[in-house]
Amino acid sequence: MFIDRDFILLSNFKQGAIMMNIQPIHSFHLTETEMREIQEKLCQHIKKKPLTHPIQYAAGVDVAYTNLQSYAVIVVMDYQRKKIVETVKHKERVTCPYIPGLLAFRELPSFLNAWRKLTITPDLVFFDGNGILHPKRCGIATHASFFIKKPTIGIAKNPFIGEYHEPSPNKGDYTYIYHHGEIVGASLRTQTKIKPVYISIGNWITLQEAIQHAMHFVGPHSRIPEITRQADLLTREWKRSQ
Repeated sequence: MFIDRDFILLSNFKQGAIMMNIQPIHSFHLTETEMREIQEKLCQHIKKKPLTHPIQYAAGVDVAYTNLQSYAVIVVMDYQRKKIVETVKHKERVTCPYIPGLLAFRELPSFLNAWRKLTITPDLVFFDGNGILHPKRCGIATHASFFIKKPTIGIAKNPFIGEYHEPSPNKGDYTYIYHHGEIVGASLRTQTKIKPVYISIGNWITLQEAIQHAMHFVGPHSRIPEITRQADLLTREWKRSQ
């Protein structure tokens, strides 16, 4: 399961196993019990802390499926210009079944293989999915962060868990999402009087920063920030062409 049954943290990994800027924290030949054990261990090491470096490049990730085929697309944007500077994609056969709450184990292999193809290193990564807005605080944005060692943000189209009040109708308004008394995300109005999106931190960033950076990439019309919207559009186009 793990490289070490005691869970070797990124900060003290000593075996020199980093390959193509990915930290192989565990394999994907896992039982459901092992998957849940991994989530329990990972969530203990989430860091809600401010970014320490300016953002030059940001990436948006989307993973989709056709039957048992997965399609992963990563777009990298120049942060200031909000222009795509690199796009990579990867498809492969899905080996992990869909299990509620364990979707990251199904999506991560194709994402990581796409990540290996990047030539520009992003400073911040957005996922079309959840971070700690997850029953075990370990959605794909959080889980992936331990592999790629980058600050991550989840942008979901629908709420997964939690209780919240609808934000006020103006662009930029938001309310917090609570789960068992903990703030796990925000319902963010990206366009006036349009349905909100659901933001959560993945790792190594604060929720306020996640909201700020998500709003930075909001275009003039769509409620989905362009950083993940463009990845989603490319994934859909790719699937249709197959």
